[in-house]
Amino acid sequence: MNTNSPPPTTSQPKVRFRWAWWLLAYAALALGLIGIVVPGLPTVPFVLLSAFAAARGSRKLHDWLLAHRQFGPIIRDWEAHGAVSRRAKGLAVTMMALCAVIMFLTAPRWWMAATGTAIMTVVAIWLWARPEPPPKG
Repeated sequence: MNTNSPPPTTSQPKVRFRWAWWLLAYAALALGLIGIVVPGLPTVPFVLLSAFAAARGSRKLHDWLLAHRQFGPIIRDWEAHGAVSRRAKGLAVTMMALCAVIMFLTAPRWWMAATGTAIMTVVAIWLWARPEPPPKG
């Protein structure tokens, strides 16, 4: 028997800077929750970022997110397939279009609204390019 062998691994792999992943997970979740009520601040990307970071820094938060009634299916689809549901895509694009209209009506300079709208357009194109999750059942 080799006495120089490493100790058996635990169920959770060692991750460097676990505290930074933990902090990112909770900060992203906070921004996602704020995004529920603040127009223009997205919710789903921050929740996905939170799940990604939590998988590396907080198993408890990651498990909670996966079990969440609203966030869980979105996160599982993303982790398993890199997929976003058609409903989520449509809602996201609708909200971005609404925000673009509001920006053009309220921005002090047209280019400010145009810049934000251009960024949202790129995000919308990327989002629609994502696959949809496979049918359940």
